[in-house]
Amino acid sequence: MMENRVFALKGAVVYTEEKERFICHDNAYVVCENGVSAGVYRELPANYKDIQVMDYGSHVIIPGLCDLHLHAPQYGFRGLGRNIEADGWGTWFDIYAFPEESHYRDLEYAARAYERFTHDLMKTTTTRAVMFATIHRPATELLMSILYKKGFAAYVGKVNMDRNSMEGLVETTEESLRETEEWLRDCRGLYGPVKPVITPRYVPTCTNQLLEGLGALAEKYNVPVQSHLSEGLDEIKWVNELEPGLTCYGEAYDRYGLMGSAVPAVMAHCVFPNEAEMELMRERKVMVAHCPECNMFAANIAPVREYLDSGIAVGLGSDMAGVGRLEMFQVVKHAILASRVRWAQTEQGDDPDAVMGGLSWSEAFYLATKGGGSFWGKAGSFEPGYLFDAVVLDDTSIADLSRRSTCERIERLIQAGDDRNIVAKYIEGRLVYGSGK
Repeated sequence: MMENRVFALKGAVVYTEEKERFICHDNAYVVCENGVSAGVYRELPANYKDIQVMDYGSHVIIPGLCDLHLHAPQYGFRGLGRNIEADGWGTWFDIYAFPEESHYRDLEYAARAYERFTHDLMKTTTTRAVMFATIHRPATELLMSILYKKGFAAYVGKVNMDRNSMEGLVETTEESLRETEEWLRDCRGLYGPVKPVITPRYVPTCTNQLLEGLGALAEKYNVPVQSHLSEGLDEIKWVNELEPGLTCYGEAYDRYGLMGSAVPAVMAHCVFPNEAEMELMRERKVMVAHCPECNMFAANIAPVREYLDSGIAVGLGSDMAGVGRLEMFQVVKHAILASRVRWAQTEQGDDPDAVMGGLSWSEAFYLATKGGGSFWGKAGSFEPGYLFDAVVLDDTSIADLSRRSTCERIERLIQAGDDRNIVAKYIEGRLVYGSGK
């Protein structure tokens, strides 16, 4: 639901056009025309001189951030269970994820949980997300409805699983495909910027028959795809046992049009690609959802620099509830930390004078905004023609006595900010959280 009006936000503006550098204006206007950015100006042009201006003073204005991978029904147990396998208690799925997701067959439970989730999501810098729901069609539609009413923008997936799941959380192949098609028909065009995404959980929980059917539905209804890919070595081994003869994990999806050949695809994690998988992702223009914090808990770090240098698109994902917070600034920070650890482990060698590698602040911010936003076409920047998603931040609570540049201020907000710094949030030109001026 784009807002059909023209207005401007005024403040300290920060965004990226290219990943190599921030564009920072200490005092500028960001103009919105009918839900789309009309550009950033130091002074308003004559044709905009009479428009409404929301003057936020010295507050920092940034594009909304995009979370390319989260599990909405897992929010209730966020921050729990990251050491259970090391302690020999069983698996994280068996103890937390699957039992919690099974509760969503109860719509009353789902309503309470999803209302809490969306309430807290609105208090973050995230304006767009690609998210998993559960196998339950009614609860998935309920989540879409709640997000729509809040003014959020998202791709939401009804999860598909017809093998290797707990009792009560596994479908027959026929049931999974039937429920998915009915869901696609029911929600087509119904929830504005909240749209469906085909969601096979991952290859170990989906038979070839299910993957084939989902690929056909994705193409029939022109719906994008999300799933998990090459998250762990044990997972890759399991996939090779289930599907012998693969050149790479991604081939199991690609056989059925679920790897970007027919419709856009975003794959979460992608920590251990081989050369064949790298080439497949590049050819199919797969979007990588890099989830640094969750992966570091498993002592794994995805090769993000290699992806970027190879021309593979990368965005960031929180992987809630593999982490404890929804805030994407946390993910930006961890993307930088993870990339520097990987550089030190793989490239620094014994040279103490080597120039620090890894992602820069502007690169990580770019991945969370314009990089991930490319999954929606044009989102995540204030360049003309981009969807007008903006977050206004008040950093006075973390300011010091020195005068800081706008670029320094955004660095500190990423490092030290939280929901108390968010003044307002706009999605496609609509004020959805906080206050206008």
